[in-house]
Amino acid sequence: MTPTLKNRDILTQLLALNPPLTIPQLQSLRTQATGYLQEETIPSNKDEEWRFTDLSPLLTQTFTAPNSQIPPVNIHGLIFSEAANTRLTFVNGIYAPEYSSLNLPTGVFVGNLAAAMEEGLAIADYLGKQPGGEEVFTAINTAGINEAAVIWLGKDISIESPIHLLFIATVDDTAISIQPRTLIVLETGSNVTLVEEYLHTSVPAQQAVSVSNRSYFTNSVTEIWIGDTAKLNHTRIQDEDITAIHIGKTAVSQSQHSCYTGNSIDLGSKLSRHNWEIFQIGAQTETHLNGLAMVNGEQESDTHSVIALTKPHGITNQLHKCIVDERAHGIFNGKVFVPQAAQQTNAGQLNRNLLLSSTARIDTKPQLEITADNVKCSHGATVSQLEDDEIFYLQSRGLDVETAKILLINAFAVEIIDRIPVTSIREKLAVAVKAFKAN
Repeated sequence: MTPTLKNRDILTQLLALNPPLTIPQLQSLRTQATGYLQEETIPSNKDEEWRFTDLSPLLTQTFTAPNSQIPPVNIHGLIFSEAANTRLTFVNGIYAPEYSSLNLPTGVFVGNLAAAMEEGLAIADYLGKQPGGEEVFTAINTAGINEAAVIWLGKDISIESPIHLLFIATVDDTAISIQPRTLIVLETGSNVTLVEEYLHTSVPAQQAVSVSNRSYFTNSVTEIWIGDTAKLNHTRIQDEDITAIHIGKTAVSQSQHSCYTGNSIDLGSKLSRHNWEIFQIGAQTETHLNGLAMVNGEQESDTHSVIALTKPHGITNQLHKCIVDERAHGIFNGKVFVPQAAQQTNAGQLNRNLLLSSTARIDTKPQLEITADNVKCSHGATVSQLEDDEIFYLQSRGLDVETAKILLINAFAVEIIDRIPVTSIREKLAVAVKAFKAN
């Protein structure tokens, strides 16, 4: 079988797992997405946007749909205190009210898609309306859409406590396909902090079962609409099981004077890819993107970002860091588009990479495409290793070699971690940095 035919077979298999339609208003979205996929296949390394990404783990699996019954899970270690009363949980893509806690002020909706429609929210004006819906993995998600997490803030609403959006995958010997969907709408003047996590846990009754090498597949799409003068601080954490395949998209549209801060953390999965697509559709808009990927063993972490500025006085800053050990592979491809209409733009992009072994790999490609003539733009990339003289200096102060290395790795990562506004998340990630080198 040729790679193209195999890629088409996997696509057909994934589409066959789509659940029956239970919300009639979604029929047109599903039909449109299915139409996009008629002539498509899963990408290969012959496609420019995927040439560094090895999708073979996806092509060698036979996936099944998750069980419609939510299994019992222990979420005690997956929650954090700051969002104890503002948590929306999905297990294997299914809304789990028993693991959610929704104590919210008037003017805020947090819940699943069916409840949002019952609430009378204008879902049809936003769901599936971001650019890029024809992209193959986005279309796969939309073609089977039957559920979604919905977060909606009314005009001039601010929430002090962060909202925790928790997607849990249960790990056993079944290779399931999970298609999480999220819609976030911030009306004019609203302000919120959001933590979106993709985590895994074992079903208690199956903890003693030996988990096979079969990968489960998470294919997530998050659509974010930020109104005039609204602000969103969004932290996305991917810490799936080491056998998992995770492909996700975050698409953001920003109106004038709005501010979006995105923090992307990639820790888990055998193969992960995050597509970040930002559209500044209003003037005087700010975008700040911070990324950290830590991979070892044979993991592969890929971040692709697109920032499109379409109006004057836009500001964007991006810093993405990769820490890569053993035979792991880190990938960064960042594009910033500054067309003629986006005069007086200030855009900066930097990718910094730390290799901890001679077999670790990095592919990096920062890009600026500028046609405006009154702008301030810069971009760059660095690849480095731990410096012997820095390790020696720390040893001279009484530290052993391993402790010195952990200290230097932490110093590299903490610049991103410290930008996350939730204390419990910063502490959790600080522990992950130490454990990363300990492994």
